[in-house]
Amino acid sequence: METLKCSETLSISNHRVFSSDLNEHDTVFGGKTLMTIDDNSSIAASRVARIETVTASIDQVNFILPFGLQDSMCTESYVSGVGSRSIEVFTKIIGEHLKTGKRFLGLTCFSTFVVTDKEIVLPGVVPDTDEAEYVCSGYHDRQAERLEKLMKQEQFNKNISLKFPWQK
Repeated sequence: METLKCSETLSISNHRVFSSDLNEHDTVFGGKTLMTIDDNSSIAASRVARIETVTASIDQVNFILPFGLQDSMCTESYVSGVGSRSIEVFTKIIGEHLKTGKRFLGLTCFSTFVVTDKEIVLPGVVPDTDEAEYVCSGYHDRQAERLEKLMKQEQFNKNISLKFPWQK
């Protein structure tokens, strides 16, 4: 089976926080952060699949510290596990206070992408840093949790009404 190093899937983007990025708390609007995660992590997933992938879920988002004006956001995403059709991507966003140079961990996240071609054989990934070794070591547990949640979600979806709200 073909394998790739996690670093070969790495996608990095940087963004300086401007006032137009802020919410009423003077921190970066969460929706903008989620968009950044999806944009960046989709590149990492594509580096494994090399065909079209779609976002299946943003499984776990941990907002650790907020980003504010005069901060930069360095988003790093890499593939942390591969299933038969699914690709798990780990994303972290490191903040930097641009006036002081102090760096901080602002966010961590796991996303899942799926390939649209059911015949493709995805390569595996091999961790090549201490961080990637730690992150990848939990892949199988997270995959099992996702499958369990998926089954519950399917049952949940069966009980959600599609009627217009004004119809009883």
